Amino acid sequence: MGKWEMVRLGDVCNGTVTNIAQKDLADNNGDYPIYGASGFIKNVDFYKQEKPYIAVVKDGAGIGRVSRMPANSSIIGTMQYILPNENIDRDFLYYVMVNLDLARFYTGATIPHIYFKDYKKETIPLPPLPIQQKIADVLDRANALVKKRKAQIEKLDLLVKSQFIEMFGDPVTNPKGWETAGLETVCTKITDGEHMTPKRTTKGVYLLSARNILNHRIDVTDVDYIDESEYERISRRITPSTGDILISCSGSIGRVARITDGTRYQLVRSVAILQLTNEVNSVFVEYCFDTNYMQTQIWKSVNQSSQANLFQGKIRELKIPLPPLALQNQFAAFVERVEAQKARMKKGLELMELEYKSLMQKCFEGEIY
Repeated sequence: MGKWEMVRLGDVCNGTVTNIAQKDLADNNGDYPIYGASGFIKNVDFYKQEKPYIAVVKDGAGIGRVSRMPANSSIIGTMQYILPNENIDRDFLYYVMVNLDLARFYTGATIPHIYFKDYKKETIPLPPLPIQQKIADVLDRANALVKKRKAQIEKLDLLVKSQFIEMFGDPVTNPKGWETAGLETVCTKITDGEHMTPKRTTKGVYLLSARNILNHRIDVTDVDYIDESEYERISRRITPSTGDILISCSGSIGRVARITDGTRYQLVRSVAILQLTNEVNSVFVEYCFDTNYMQTQIWKSVNQSSQANLFQGKIRELKIPLPPLALQNQFAAFVERVEAQKARMKKGLELMELEYKSLMQKCFEGEIY
């Protein structure tokens, strides 16, 4: 760090806000892109910035995420413009701000916010402009490799879904004439998690809620815990085990994950569990939930109160196709091979991301140039 001048972020860029709301863009069409926290929204007949700039998500989901935006474009009010001065390269500024981890500056409990005034005092290195451009180029190339590996992993997910349709057809039209059955006929138990508020601890058994159920994955990066006594108490009613399918019943309703190892879990009410008979393969049932047929049923079954919920009584009525068990097992074997390949690629990705972060630090510390 000592070889380059250290400056405050606010000395090399300015932060400005906008009051454009997405709802106001419905009837506006044109040639200039406008962006929100999730990316491109549409083309409109105006632009607010004529030079390339940085945008930061300042409100709500994705808070602190940094993006590079093109010239002749705009953003909506949940984001903030970061406009680079003449002495800093826009792409170098992008990587500097990514490295700052802006999400840690958030305030607010219900809807988080971050403000330029809170992080503009952060100190950053300011090498000569040609060095900034070289650093940005190196990091661009390294970042492209990481993105390529992520795209390869995503293609494996699409491959599984494509194989499902290839083997079983589209359940909406049921072109292969499979019989259908309600989930309750292929399950030994369908229930939801604990209704009372379990006593949380700082470590112990994972207590899963809907936020921990991602598509075909249990995420424990932000998870609650319970102790052994709470686990045993809840287990009198339900004990999740390998092969069981978990369903998110609030928030992002209808996401499913299958328990694939011996990890112990317990559930709160926002998660339902399917314990299956031997008449169906759990992998096949899990991927049935990806079909439009199943998702349409789910949304027709959701209780549209102030907070939407999918109740276990409605889950029992959901219908799935019933192809021969041998064919289901064949699909499960295919998924197992793909998952093994994905696991190898994810390990490689983790290594690439560590090397990328190390490279970024070395660039900012002056070890590369």
